Amino acid sequence: MEETVIIKNVYKKYRMHSKTTDKLLDIILPGGRGEDFYALQNISFTAGKGDVIGLIGVNGSGKSTLSNIIAGVIPPTTGTVETRGQTSLIAISSGLNNQLTGRENIELKCLMLGFSKKEIKELEPEIIEFADIGKFIDQPVKKYSSGMKSRLGFAISVTVDPDILIVDEALSVGDQAFAEKSKNKMYSFRDGGKTIFFVSHSIKQIKDFCNKALWLEYGELKDYGTVQDVVPKYEKFLKEYKAMSHEEQKKFKQRAVEKQSKLIELAK
Repeated sequence: MEETVIIKNVYKKYRMHSKTTDKLLDIILPGGRGEDFYALQNISFTAGKGDVIGLIGVNGSGKSTLSNIIAGVIPPTTGTVETRGQTSLIAISSGLNNQLTGRENIELKCLMLGFSKKEIKELEPEIIEFADIGKFIDQPVKKYSSGMKSRLGFAISVTVDPDILIVDEALSVGDQAFAEKSKNKMYSFRDGGKTIFFVSHSIKQIKDFCNKALWLEYGELKDYGTVQDVVPKYEKFLKEYKAMSHEEQKKFKQRAVEKQSKLIELAK
């Protein structure tokens, strides 16, 4: 199988500050006042043509951070990310400029992807038809609902025919008819041998659409393999996690973060 995405030893670190003054002191003083937070820790895996990978994990586990790193929206702190082919991220309002109209956003996003103005003019009718937002196409995006933003973002991303497609919760908004149309488009991408990363809280969607699953637990790669192997383990964990009280869930997260922080210190 031809590899299209190669992730090696990826970490993503953010500096957290409780106050603005602490942020300034962090710049001025050695050691500063901030605290390191690792959104991703030592992530390594590969994906190939025809892989449809469901990214699973509870809120705050790093799914969107990993999606953005694969898409090239944000860089990793350390580690390497290699993508072979054009990559497109579909997330609610991702890459859309709120001040511009929908039509202007189509042109801007396509120009950023390397299309000529002539090619954009040829693609534009297909994008507008797929988005199906009517006269709003010539209104500023700031007037759009989240569903309309998602529809336009999805329409642009799939029409430019990327090699690697990353869908981050973008199908969780909008009406059923559009969700069905989007799903059919994604099935055609899958059958065409594209590499797809699919972020969803719906286990049913992951089972129906994906052939692999990547389970993140508070920044750590917990498991990666076939849907048949990984998802049942995740469902068992999820059942136990949902049975916890809010306080118990907070303690579980704290223990996981502390354990990973110790591993990072040992690795230094």
